[in-house]
Amino acid sequence: MFQPATTVTSPASECTTGPIQCCDSVESASSGSALALLALLGVVLNDVDVLVGLTCSGINVAGGGTCSAQAVCCQDNSFGGLISIGCAPVTL
Repeated sequence: MFQPATTVTSPASECTTGPIQCCDSVESASSGSALALLALLGVVLNDVDVLVGLTCSGINVAGGGTCSAQAVCCQDNSFGGLISIGCAPVTL
């Protein structure tokens, strides 16, 4: 049975893994769309319960940036905004 990953929202100031991202959606890496993108990119994750952000772009938090979707702090933003891995929702 599918158990969704637990989400806890933290302040953006607590993000230490990289720049804050604004993602169209955030879901478990085990979801169908996330698995498809990961497979296309050839990425294999040890933990499919990790949260991933889909279609992400950077936010200039210091400049008062906003996000109309989901603001996240992710451990791996190296896929050109298509997918970000190891995300945690944040409040701006």
